[in-house]
Amino acid sequence: MHFVDSNLWLYGIIEGDDPAKHQAAAALIASISAPVVSTQVVNEVCSNAVRKAGYDHQQVAELIRAFFEACLVVPVTEASMVKANDLLARYAWSFWDSQLLSCALLAGCTTFESEDLDDGLIIEGALAVHNPLK
Repeated sequence: MHFVDSNLWLYGIIEGDDPAKHQAAAALIASISAPVVSTQVVNEVCSNAVRKAGYDHQQVAELIRAFFEACLVVPVTEASMVKANDLLARYAWSFWDSQLLSCALLAGCTTFESEDLDDGLIIEGALAVHNPLK
């Protein structure tokens, strides 16, 4: 299972200043039959869609529905927050990155799609970081 980080969703849905990143992210997302995200990802994407692309409330509502229809949406829970804190202590990532990785691990994902972490990094022997934009 592939967990897809917020940055890739934003590149995939918003045509910005970098068409190559947009195309690569959109192709990656289209190639995954059931991407995994967390509620944190949905929140981050919606917030940035408003801020960066001027989405209105109707477009945000459609975006939220699309996430819940196309993805496995993993909620942020007490267990994921405790695990995130453990990852933070062990690896010194930001709490927010640790929370995303925690949700991916707890959901049983084997690949974490992101441009924010080191490509090829293996976390807890189970989750491989992949940067499709490198």
